[in-house]
Amino acid sequence: MATRSVVLDTETTGMPVTDGHRIIEIGCVELIGRRLTGRHFHVYLQPDRESDEGAIGVHGITNEFLVGKPRFAEVAEEFFEFIKGAQLIIHNAAFDVGFINNEFALMGQHDRADITQHCSILDTLMMARERHPGQRNSLDALCKRYGVDNSGRALHGALLDSEILADVYLTMTGGQTSLSLAGNASDGNGSGEGADNSATEIRRLPADRQPARIIRATEEELAQHMARLEIISKSAGGPALWLQLAEAEAEASA
Repeated sequence: MATRSVVLDTETTGMPVTDGHRIIEIGCVELIGRRLTGRHFHVYLQPDRESDEGAIGVHGITNEFLVGKPRFAEVAEEFFEFIKGAQLIIHNAAFDVGFINNEFALMGQHDRADITQHCSILDTLMMARERHPGQRNSLDALCKRYGVDNSGRALHGALLDSEILADVYLTMTGGQTSLSLAGNASDGNGSGEGADNSATEIRRLPADRQPARIIRATEEELAQHMARLEIISKSAGGPALWLQLAEAEAEASA
């Protein structure tokens, strides 16, 4: 069965969580078998406190904008059902996990106040540090390194960042990278009209199709190829891999 993953990001009133800061935005996108399904969860939250000016400068979410938005307790059940049992893919996971655990703890839901008991965690920051030690591994830096378009990211935003992180993760781990999110899923459970969570059907070519033309190397091209292999072998101090394979094939057919 294909792995279900949820790429997740949050925005907060500031940091650290131990100073009473709260979550003000949650954004998640769903992957099944390394494929974006189009389902997502996105919500802005009323934190019952003001955001630090420095935090507003990062995400651009003002105190006035959050007036009248739901509180975490109002969306906690829907959010938990969305992430339950999934592999959570998060950039700098300790930050987001700490805030999520705190929100459940403030509700008195101590059985959910450690989401690692309900989800596995994959930290893309730790992964990037292992792959690129000594280099900048922020989300913006990874976008530049892997050629991921983040031109719409003037400010941080939880849903946009989770979509970008999904693209970075798939590129960094060598899989499907198309971010054409299936359907027009609504905020919340992503099951809005137009959503299509099905996998793309495999298109098979007809058995009686005309065979493709095989273009074979000329004698001159083969000679140039062998000359190049001899140069490589001399530089490497041993037979080039291509020559080793050719010799092994010749021995096997002898």
